[in-house]
Amino acid sequence: MPPEKSTPAAAELIWLRPERTGRGPRPAHSRASIAEAAVALADAEGMAAVTMRRIAAELGAGTMSLYNYVPKKEQLLDLMLDAVCGEYRLPEQPSDDWRADLRLLAHQQLDILRRHPWVVTLIRTRPSLGPNSLLYTEFFLGVLRDAELTGSQKMEALAMLSGFICQFADWENATRAAAGSSAEWQRELVEYLTGVAMSGDYPQLAATLGAGSGPTDPAASFDRLLDKVITLLATP
Repeated sequence: MPPEKSTPAAAELIWLRPERTGRGPRPAHSRASIAEAAVALADAEGMAAVTMRRIAAELGAGTMSLYNYVPKKEQLLDLMLDAVCGEYRLPEQPSDDWRADLRLLAHQQLDILRRHPWVVTLIRTRPSLGPNSLLYTEFFLGVLRDAELTGSQKMEALAMLSGFICQFADWENATRAAAGSSAEWQRELVEYLTGVAMSGDYPQLAATLGAGSGPTDPAASFDRLLDKVITLLATP
């Protein structure tokens, strides 16, 4: 008696799973609509609000039915990340000015992170492998096509630029949070730092705080730091 054929396990990676088999009635939903609803929830209420139950309610669907489209939470995160990557507006081809091209990508990414603050965590913890992410990667590598860098160094440059932008977006969020803190907290912070500066234990910190420079313009800071990062990217 011939051995029974085993059924192949479904792919873990969402991009290897066919969205539909082609048999049966047309699906009532799609990965794109599920990702869109999930992104909207995350924007409005944070990632904690993103559950299949909430997404199903937004779509008017049964919770269990959505697992036919997206079986696992990790796969939903991948779809969400790729959905926001679709917000890039990439030129058809890189220009002859690679620095200008990288500035364009950087400003677009920062705008995306400002619209979707929760994306920072996903970028840091999950690889971007969806079709929109791959289009971005292809364009980025095209920008550096003539750079004297190895393939690994070009991928490092991609990660370095993205990491800098994520860090800057975090700094913006922290600055806004501090500005929204209570007056009492801010008063205590000034009092604490004044005491630290006057203690004599941290002379460099005291000198830096004493020098001052007035309020920092976030846009100017971003552009100034971005130029430094871009210079490093092209260094083998």
